[in-house]
Parts: sequence; structure tokens; C-alpha cells
Amino acid sequence: MSTTDTAKNPSVLFVCVHNAGRSQMAAAYLATLSNGAIEVRSAGSEPAESVNPAAVAAMAEEGIDMSTEIPKVLTTDAVRESDVVITMGCGDTCPIFPGKRYEDWELDDPAGQGVDAVRPIRDDIKSRIQALIAELLPTS
Repeated sequence: MSTTDTAKNPSVLFVCVHNAGRSQMAAAYLATLSNGAIEVRSAGSEPAESVNPAAVAAMAEEGIDMSTEIPKVLTTDAVRESDVVITMGCGDTCPIFPGKRYEDWELDDPAGQGVDAVRPIRDDIKSRIQALIAELLPTS
């Protein structure tokens, strides 16, 4: 097997409690803005029934459709398979594996908020995602 066969894109896992707002927006931005060059996962320690409608509406304003996303439960495998794990208010519910990069992004929780309150959270996430892409995919 050649080295190109084993080379893989960097992977990022976004985790928040309900996997319904912040982590979904972050995953949608990363998938869109990296043009598929970064593998993206999101999950929650206590997934909600559905994605926050205000988060869906706020992302639609950016031309990103999250309407078909569903909250997913956090698994040990998802953490193990990711290079970078970014938590958003889930505390210590994430399993820790040596050699992984962990970050905790302190962001307001959009749960129960209207789209006007979600926009600043969305914009904060977008700027963090742009910085993350620049770190993970440096251009020459």
C-alpha cells in the first residue's frame, strides 16, 4: 500500500450536550468551508429529539441547509476516530484519548432562543471554524 492510500484527511468531532445547535452549526460550517477536505462529526452526550429550528434558520441565512440533520449520540468510537475534539459545554462527559487535540469552545447555548439570539453565536462559530481550517489545512 502506498503512502497516498493511507493518507487521510484530518478529522474533527464537535460535541455539545444536545447536539442540536452549536455542534451542528460548527459541523455544517466546517463541512462547507473546508470543501470536504476535513472529515466532520458531531455528537451529544444527551442528544435532543431534533436540531434547534433557530439554528437551522440562522444557518439557512448563510446558505447552509441543516434541515435534514439529526442529533447523534456521543460514542467512544467517534472520539477515537477524530484527530481534534471540540467540546461546547459538555464538561467532562467526553472520553479522553492520548494523542488527540482537545479544545473547549465557550459559546452561549442557543437552546430556546430565537434566531436573533442565535446569529451572534453562529457568527462566533464561523470565525472559530475559519481559524481551525487555517490551522488544519495550511496553504503554502
